[in-house]
Amino acid sequence: MNSESIIKKGILYGIGVGPGNFELMTLKAVRIISECDVLILPTETKENCHAYNIAKETVKDIDDKEIICKRFLMTKDEMLLEESHRQIAGDIEKYLDEDKKVGFLTIGDPSIYSTFAYIQDILLERGKRVETISGIPSFCVAAARLGISLSNGSDEIHIISANHEIEGTAQYKGTRIYMKSGRRLKELIAYLKEEEKVRRLDIYVVANCGMENERVWYGLNDENIQSEYLTIVIVKSYS
Repeated sequence: MNSESIIKKGILYGIGVGPGNFELMTLKAVRIISECDVLILPTETKENCHAYNIAKETVKDIDDKEIICKRFLMTKDEMLLEESHRQIAGDIEKYLDEDKKVGFLTIGDPSIYSTFAYIQDILLERGKRVETISGIPSFCVAAARLGISLSNGSDEIHIISANHEIEGTAQYKGTRIYMKSGRRLKELIAYLKEEEKVRRLDIYVVANCGMENERVWYGLNDENIQSEYLTIVIVKSYS
């Protein structure tokens, strides 16, 4: 038997589908999704999965594939998270052992605050084949929507998860991008308003970037700023 015939062909792709508009999906993402046997969605139902709803606009045979929905725990208990991630990775591993191509769909890019990263690390430890298919990050599309640059010359860019500690982030120079801001938007706005008392800030809030229900706010004085799950806050500071 040829040695190549016994090499496992199963592979997991982490596929970024961009921030919201299906026209922002890469050609490679569309091709890889079309080639996959199984698709993993990090949600309870496919109808509630942003990544699936984006991809289905371009991958017309997507519902002919085996679609598996996996609920990821939202907790800061590291032990529970580890156990949950290993269980999900184990379920995916079974498909890889059957030499299937598996696509894990994510919004934006899989390398930026994505649940895919946890599964990737576990399966790489187990010697499985894993490949990342980059997607356009939401903050790049938000900047284009706003008509601003994120950096010029030697400006720094800081990408921050607003789900975690935001105290102290005012010390960062240049541009700050607060991702996952929805749950703590009120707290973040209060924090930035205090900072505005001592320095000039340009602040932009973009919710549901690229989607039909996209909302944009300039500054923090608009009382209509609403908290959405997919919210980005971009802050440009001036000393």
